[in-house]
Amino acid sequence: MFDFDQYLGFLAFLTILTIGFWLMIFLLTFVIPYWVGGSIIEMIKEKREARKAERA
Repeated sequence: MFDFDQYLGFLAFLTILTIGFWLMIFLLTFVIPYWVGGSIIEMIKEKREARKAERA
């Protein structure tokens, strides 16, 4: 059915595909919410500082 070289190529393909899948899952679950949360916190800090500057 498969030669040994084809079998190794297929295993390499599955490995790369699996690594890409888990990387995508990691990015969607941890990195993107962290980035969005940090942006929101920075926006809130900037608004607070702008209010303090108006009062002073």
